[in-house]
Amino acid sequence: MNNCVGIINLDEDESKMGELVRNRQLAAIPIAARYRIIDFVLSNMTNSGVECIGIFSKNKARVLMDHLKNGRPWDLHRKRDGLKVFNFGYEDPAFDDVHNFSENIEFIKYSRKEYIIMAPSYMVCNIDYNEALEEHKKTGNDITMIYKNVGNADKCFIGCEVLNIDESGKLLSVGENIGRKNSSNINMEMYIMSTELFIDIVLDSIRSGMYRKIKQFINSNLDILNVRCFKFNGYLTCINSLSSYYTSNMDLLKKKVNDELFYEGRPIFTKTKDEAPTHYGRECNVRNSIIANGCCIEGEVRNSIIGRRVCIARGAKIESCIILQNSIIGKEGKLNKVIADKGAEIKEEEIYIGSESCPIVIEKLRKF
Repeated sequence: MNNCVGIINLDEDESKMGELVRNRQLAAIPIAARYRIIDFVLSNMTNSGVECIGIFSKNKARVLMDHLKNGRPWDLHRKRDGLKVFNFGYEDPAFDDVHNFSENIEFIKYSRKEYIIMAPSYMVCNIDYNEALEEHKKTGNDITMIYKNVGNADKCFIGCEVLNIDESGKLLSVGENIGRKNSSNINMEMYIMSTELFIDIVLDSIRSGMYRKIKQFINSNLDILNVRCFKFNGYLTCINSLSSYYTSNMDLLKKKVNDELFYEGRPIFTKTKDEAPTHYGRECNVRNSIIANGCCIEGEVRNSIIGRRVCIARGAKIESCIILQNSIIGKEGKLNKVIADKGAEIKEEEIYIGSESCPIVIEKLRKF
């Protein structure tokens, strides 16, 4: 796929992510103890051979930029092509992405690549784009959209696009998942098209003023464009709310899901940090959990995700929780179904209990 430019479009709707996006973008939220959400799509592209990637971001990009640096973890620190980040657009890409693309269209033109693969960050999976690209070339489509047929659409993927497809794989129409059916074809919002067509869509949308989103243009012109769909059969989760973020992390505690997402042949890369190994006290009790390095575990941890440099004091009990880095859990503290943001502090004997559909989010106490 060295003839393909990757576009990571951070146009996700963050309105249901609550406190987790107060000071960061959705793409920069930690996941699986030591990764960030954007690591999956970045790794998918680099593992597929994409050497030129542009990230079209939005405001609150400090945390994201600190994580990406020069792209070295993904082998994108190079003089030619490599990683580019565009975060200075005036429009919010959740409502208008064509102007951001238009203002930076030279990146697309000067890449001299024949094809474009565009994907969001919040569709978390481990996918080889080469298969979809080969299918795109073989069939001669204008646009190939990647989708997954799921059997839990009544509980998950709420608000995502649903694709109505005929027997030949041609896209007939696009709707919204409102949770009425179990089985649905969920749009993974991953598009493959020629660079020339992408530029035409951006410029036509600006000229006409009728479309403010690339996918809005595509969905409204299915009678003109030859749009066909490529089926993805692997694990997929969409992180578009606090509850989906919680359940996606809990899924990673299942061996089958963890093995598929972090498969050795297509590893997920992230920014590395030098930390000491985690210290486990003599009286600690840890079961079925993912714990990053640099922690100090003296209490009890069950079915939880623990980030870097987290301290859990003696007598504390953590169950089904997500504890982000630098958090401190005091003695006899009890947490169940809680998301503790970076630097949160739970004092001695404090108790917090949430639910899967509505986990409690504890923020760091900020001093002014």
